[in-house]
Amino acid sequence: MNDQNIQDIHKLSPLQQGILFHCTYARELTSLYLVQFAISFQGALNVSAFHNAWQELVNRHTSLRTSFYWEDIEKPVQIVYKQVKVPLEEHDWRGIELVEQQKRLELFMEKDRKQGIDLSQEPLMRLNLFRFADQKYEFVWSVHFIVADGWSTALIFQEVSQLYCAFCQGKNTSFASRSSFRDYIAWLQKQDLFEAEFFWRQKLKGLKTSTHLTNLYAENSPSQPERVDYQIVYLSKAATVELTSFAQRHRLTLFTLLQGVWAYLLSYYSGDRQVVYGCAVAGRPIDLNGAESMIGMLMNSLPVWVEVDGEQYLLNWLKQLQEQLVDMRQYEYTPLVDIQGWSEVSREQPLFESLVVFEKLNQVSVKWEDLDFEFHSNFYWTNYPLNLVIYPGSKLGIEIAYHSHLFNDETILGMLEHFEILVQNMVTNPEVRLKDLSLLTTEELQSILLLEKEATFDFVAFDCK
Repeated sequence: MNDQNIQDIHKLSPLQQGILFHCTYARELTSLYLVQFAISFQGALNVSAFHNAWQELVNRHTSLRTSFYWEDIEKPVQIVYKQVKVPLEEHDWRGIELVEQQKRLELFMEKDRKQGIDLSQEPLMRLNLFRFADQKYEFVWSVHFIVADGWSTALIFQEVSQLYCAFCQGKNTSFASRSSFRDYIAWLQKQDLFEAEFFWRQKLKGLKTSTHLTNLYAENSPSQPERVDYQIVYLSKAATVELTSFAQRHRLTLFTLLQGVWAYLLSYYSGDRQVVYGCAVAGRPIDLNGAESMIGMLMNSLPVWVEVDGEQYLLNWLKQLQEQLVDMRQYEYTPLVDIQGWSEVSREQPLFESLVVFEKLNQVSVKWEDLDFEFHSNFYWTNYPLNLVIYPGSKLGIEIAYHSHLFNDETILGMLEHFEILVQNMVTNPEVRLKDLSLLTTEELQSILLLEKEATFDFVAFDCK
C-alpha cells in the first residue's frame, strides 16, 4: 500500500458491513457479490475514448477508488486512493467463427466469475473488450457489489456513455459535481440509532424465526457445490399497462403491489400466516445533498414482517403493507446486523431468506454516440437463497435468482407461474378477500367449474332414477 496515494480512510455503510462479512466468511465462494455485465456494441467503437471514459468515471467517484481493510482491527475500514488506474484488456477475436467466439466468451465469463475480486486490492472492477469483427464488440464489466449498488450501476452506465460521447467529439462534459461517498458515511453517523432500535423492536416483536421454504428444497446430493441460477418471465405489454393502472387507481406503488404478491406466495408455500422477507431500499436520504447522483453502496436490506390474514380484503391489506413500508423509510439506514440483534430471531439463522429488489438499471437512458448496444447478460450472486428482482418497463420483468443446489428449475418456474397468475387475479378481483385469491389460471378454473357442473348433473340424474 502506497501511503502517499491514500486520500481518505473511513467506515463502511450498513450493507457494506454485511457484504464484507459474507465474503470473508465464505472465501471459497469467489463469485459471491460479484456483478458481471455483458454488453454488445455494433459500430465503429472508439476504443481510446471508451477506455478514457471509464478512467474518468473512476477519477470522479471516490467509491470506485476504494479497497477494504479488515485484518487485525476492531472494525473494517475502506481506503480511498487519490489515483487508481483502470486497465482495459483487449481481445482481438476477428477471424474466429461466430460459434467459437460465443463459446470462448462464455468460458471467459465463467472463469472471470470464478476468479472473484480481491477486496483488498483496488480497483474492485475489471474491463474486458472483445473484438468479434471490424464493427462488432462484446464488453464485459465485472465489479464488486460492495462499491456500487443497483442505483449506482444505472448512474455509472449513464455517466460513462456521456463521457464517451464527449471524448469522441473532443468536448468537455460538465456534471453537477464529483461525488464523495464519505458524505453519506458522515450522514450515517448523525442518525439516531436509539430511536431506530425502539422502532425495530416494536415492528418485529414476536418474530422468532425466519420464513423457511425447506419443504420446496430439491433432493440434491449433499456434496453438490453451491451455485446460482436465474429464471425470468415478462408480462405482456397489455398486462403491464393493466397492472400499472390498477396500482395508480388504488394509490399503490407498483413495488408495494408486487411485494404483496411475494408475501402471499411465501405464506402459501410455507403454510405460515406471518411471513418475513427482505426488501432492498435505495437508502438515499432526501436531506443529504447530492444523494440521488451519488455512486456507492447506499442501498440497504430491511426485514418486512407481514401477516397474511385470509379474512382481510385485498386492497385494505395492500394499503396496510404500503403504510408499513413508508414507516420503515425513516429508519432505512439501520444496519441489518443491529436489527437482527433487536429481534427475537436467533443469531444462528438469518432474519430472512428471500430478498425483493426493484431494479433501476433499465430505467436510465444511455446513448453511445453512433453505436448500437444491447445488455445481454447480468450475473449476480447474493447470500440469500431466493432473490426476486423486478424489472420495470413496457413489459414488466419478474426474475428469480436462486441457489440451484437448493431449488430445482421446475420449482422456480412454478413460483413464477404462480406470481403471474396471482398478479392477474388481484387485478381482476380487487374486492376479494385474501382467502379467496386463486393460484389457478382462468382455464383451470373453468375446467374445475365444468367438472363440478357435470358432477352435479350426474348426481341429479342419478337421484331422479
